[in-house]
Order: sequence, then structure tokens, then C-alpha cells
Amino acid sequence: MKKTKVLLTGATGNMGSEGLKQLYANKDKYDIVLFSLPTKADKKKLAAYEGKDSVTIVWGDLTNYEDVKRAVDGVDIVLHVGGMVSPKADYHPALTMKVNVGGIRNIIKAIKAQKNADKIKLVYIGSIAQTGDRSAPIHWGRTGDPIKISIYDNYAISKTIAEREVIESGLNYWVSLRQTGILYPGIGAANGLDPIMFHTPMNNVIEWVTAADSGKMLANVCKADLPEDFWRRIYNVGGGEKYRTTYSEFMIESTQVLGIKDFKKVTDLNWFATGNFHGQWYEDSDVLEEYLHFRSGSLDGFIAELKQNVPFYLKLTKLIPSFIMKNFAFKPAANKPAGTMNWINNNNKNAISAFFGSKEKWEAIPAWSDFKLEPALAKKIRLNHGYDESKPKAELDIQDLKQATEFRGGKCLSEKMEKGDLYDKLAFKCAFGHEFEASPALILLGGHWCPDCLPTPWNYDAEAKRNPFFAQVWYPLHDKNEANYYEDTIYK
Repeated sequence: MKKTKVLLTGATGNMGSEGLKQLYANKDKYDIVLFSLPTKADKKKLAAYEGKDSVTIVWGDLTNYEDVKRAVDGVDIVLHVGGMVSPKADYHPALTMKVNVGGIRNIIKAIKAQKNADKIKLVYIGSIAQTGDRSAPIHWGRTGDPIKISIYDNYAISKTIAEREVIESGLNYWVSLRQTGILYPGIGAANGLDPIMFHTPMNNVIEWVTAADSGKMLANVCKADLPEDFWRRIYNVGGGEKYRTTYSEFMIESTQVLGIKDFKKVTDLNWFATGNFHGQWYEDSDVLEEYLHFRSGSLDGFIAELKQNVPFYLKLTKLIPSFIMKNFAFKPAANKPAGTMNWINNNNKNAISAFFGSKEKWEAIPAWSDFKLEPALAKKIRLNHGYDESKPKAELDIQDLKQATEFRGGKCLSEKMEKGDLYDKLAFKCAFGHEFEASPALILLGGHWCPDCLPTPWNYDAEAKRNPFFAQVWYPLHDKNEANYYEDTIYK
């Protein structure tokens, strides 16, 4: 039987390396092509696979089309996991755009250059960051909800633009899997104490997935028996009910594993932002599981395993007094240039506004002793997508598009649409007068809208006043009298 030829980018990362393990375990079914930068670190990580049967390594750069084409030539499926991720992506926004957007454009171009382009499958890994801050009471989400990139999240901009490229590629077989937060061995020590940890509100919600399960997902998407209706869709990736938690609960439990007896004694509550960081619980993550059957375990099980395998040197942390940990480790991290306390101490008004609302609201943050989980977490609010979602996709027509675009404050300029055709582009105008073309799938299934209104800059207060669809994810967390406008970056 002819083996399936699979191209995997990002094989040296947490998710990609697990995908590689799964694929290699089934090398009787797959010929594996790995595409990676020829760095010393990446070569070391892939050394065990060099010269192995069923594995070819193509060294190159995602931003170089000729490199990408060499990797794509002759493959049956592309698993595009590679790219710039946070926190590194936050500090290098221009490079992040070049790699994440330029990379997917090169992959699509290389696929289209193949004689069998109509049969090649593209699996793109999107991000939970594309839908931004979904704190209570709007903490339950699903695909088709509004794209809302958190202010100053340049990584999420790159992932959103890249996903748009995939959806509008015209390829017969594509899928975007919006990855959530990934749990992996060593998660607590991988990036040290990066100030990004303080950007996450304590009441934030997250539905985790493990790197191992993500690897299984990558391998299972390569199976030949997936039905046609799996393709040309967007999915939320999540571990399901057993992996749902809040940031405060996760930090308290995970830091105990790392030897910190009481997380509240090594931090102050007002070091943590009160908004503007992505995270949600998925109403629809079970949909992907029904196709790919990749889930296992639970968050409690992961924490237990983490505790069992914690390195010896981290166990020594419990011997360090809390006040030393607080003043010589956590506090300096919060005071780094991208840290929340640096913004407060230097009166960075834009950053304070984005992550706290105002200096006055920051000053009103209580001590840990008065901290309570958001009571609205018990509620589940489903957002309105602006059209009759009970209709089968094959029955959607121009009237559904007109209704949906009016709910977005815009107008569908096209007069005709073949019923059920979600992939041919139509013409639209947004509330700000920008005219653009987009497929119904991009708008209805992906939650995308006007590309000219996409950050930067962030002009969400004005957007919410004109776009009822977007207002659903803005006004529950913001005052209608706000009139903020944010430029491109705080990462100098």
C-alpha cells in the first residue's frame, strides 16, 4: 500500500515534536518530511531522526519560497505547526508577521504549484488568541464568534491574517485548528519568569490541551478515512471539560508542584492584569474530538504527573523563604519593561488602560485575602451570529449573508449567491465604509470581518458603537463611554 507523504513544520516545538513521535510510530503508513530552520538547536533536536527510514529533513526558512517549495514538492498533506509564538513573538512583531503570514503564503503558493494541488490537504494551526479576552460573562465561546484580538497582541494579528489566507486560499482541502493553551512537561520552567505571566487576569478561564494529545491530533488528521465534511472548516482545539480551569486555580496548583507552597505569598494580586488577555471555555471543542479522537487524561492527572517528574533543582525551591521568592524573583519579573508594574511605575497610560482600565481601577484592586472567583462563571451565554444557524449550511443563501452583514453594521454589496456556496467571495462594505471581498465561510464560520478594520491600530470602542456583532464581546467588559485608541505596540 502506498504510504501517505506528510510535511510537518515546527517539529522541534512542544506540539510539533509530539506530532512527530506519533507519525514516526506509524512510519509504515507515512513518509515524513520535516521542515526546520538549520539552527544549532533545531539540528540537535532532530538529530535522532536524521538518516532514519521514512524521514526526510529539509532545512530551510518559512520566509523563503524556494525553501518551502522544496519541502512541499510531492507531499499529500501539510501539517503547518511552525512559526513564531509568544512570548518571543511579542518582542519581535515585525519578524512575527514575516514568519507567520509570509510562511503560510509560501506554503499555499507551493501547494498550488503542484500538479495535484486539488488533492493536497493543508492543516493550519490557528490560535485561541484570535478571539481575545473572553472573561465572564462571555467566557463560553465557539467558532464563528467575533475575531477580537487583544490590544497589543501582535502575535494574534499574525495568526488571524494567516488564517484568512488559508480560508480564502481556494484550496479544496484545508482546515484551521485554533489551538488553545498547551500543557507540556516543564511548562513552569520553560520560559522562566517572563512578564507575560502578569498579563493574564486571575479570573481568566482556559480550556487546556496537552502537547501529547495535540500530537495525537496531528497524526489522526492524516488518516485517510476522514469524511469530506471535515474539511474547509474551522475548529476549536481543547481538552474538554476535564481541562477547564481558571488562571488563579492553575497557578496555585502548578506552582505548588514547583515547590512554591503559597503562590499568594510570592505575588501581589495587583501585579496581574484585570483584562485584555485571551482565554475561553469552548462550547464546541467536542466537535473536533468526534472526528479525531485525540483526548486523554485530565488537568488533575497532568498536575500529578508534573509533580512526579519535577526536576530535583526545582524541588529545592520549597526551601527558599516566600519573601525572598517574592522580592528577588517575581517582583523583578513584574517590573521588566513588558511587566505590569513597570507600566504602573512609569505611568504608561495606554498599557494601563488596556490591561487595567485605568490607574484608578488598578488602585482599587484588593489584596489576595479579598480575592473571589467571578460569580458569572456559572452562566453560559451563547453569542448571536446574526443569521439563522438552524439552517443547514447547504441552505444558506444571499439573504442570510445580508442579514449577517447588517448585524455587523455593514452591507453585502453582492446581489447573487449560489445557495450553499460558502467559498466563492462576495463583496461587502463595513460600517466605516471600507469595501472588501470575502467568502461566506470566512465571515459566518470564522468570525472574520473587514480586513481594513483589523488592528493595528486598535479602535474597538468605535467599532463596537457601529457593529452589534462585535459589541457582544466588547460591552460586557467595557463601558460604552470609553473612547480609546491604541497604536501598534508596547514591546519596545
